[in-house]
Amino acid sequence: MDNTITRGVFLAFVRVHILHHAVEGAVFGLEMIEELRRHGYSIGPGTLYPILHNLEKSGCLRAKQQIVMGKRRKNYVATAKGKHTLEVLRKKIREMVREVLK
Repeated sequence: MDNTITRGVFLAFVRVHILHHAVEGAVFGLEMIEELRRHGYSIGPGTLYPILHNLEKSGCLRAKQQIVMGKRRKNYVATAKGKHTLEVLRKKIREMVREVLK
């Protein structure tokens, strides 16, 4: 098995998963790490935070700083572009899944 291909596909789905939750409401890094862990995936901060930053840089997420228990936390919410991107991705994923999982 080629781990490069598997990792690339996994990270693409992580991006979609983050957008999904950010459309539902604000998310933060540790929360997403725990959410992915509940699904059986282990992803560290060194992988997750660059994904969050890239989604923000691309205009799909907007970050807001908040103080929680005396510590600064960055919460991310989906922008209009992020919501539209998720809609497009859902259609594409459904189409591919139907074909691949016949």
